[in-house]
Amino acid sequence: MVDDFLPWHSFVKDILEAETDLKILSFTSDGLQAIQMAEELQPDVILMDVNLPTMNGLKATQQSRIVSPGSKILFLSADDAVDHIRAAFDAGASGYVLKSDSYTDLVPAIRVVLLGQKFVSRSLRDLRED
Repeated sequence: MVDDFLPWHSFVKDILEAETDLKILSFTSDGLQAIQMAEELQPDVILMDVNLPTMNGLKATQQSRIVSPGSKILFLSADDAVDHIRAAFDAGASGYVLKSDSYTDLVPAIRVVLLGQKFVSRSLRDLRED
């Protein structure tokens, strides 16, 4: 999980700990470190925020896809700007969940991207139809 808002780590951890088949391997708060961890851990899914220190989530996604091509990238962000969401998919993301929808959408999104499908948060109806 890559997010620079540390209290968010605890929230996501609480959601995922309720799922016996999902496990958080590591947390980081910056884009450069995310790439290093992706290469080292080769996770199934990387939860990525858009706005990160050192390197933004879009660039970190592009680099993570190179060093860990089997990892699915799922953006988990408060940023609902359509151009940023489309840029996330262009960078190699498999899904995009708004933080405001994470309580209901995060686990289903992880399961969908693990199946090789795309996922867009339910609040982003216009994008879901694209």
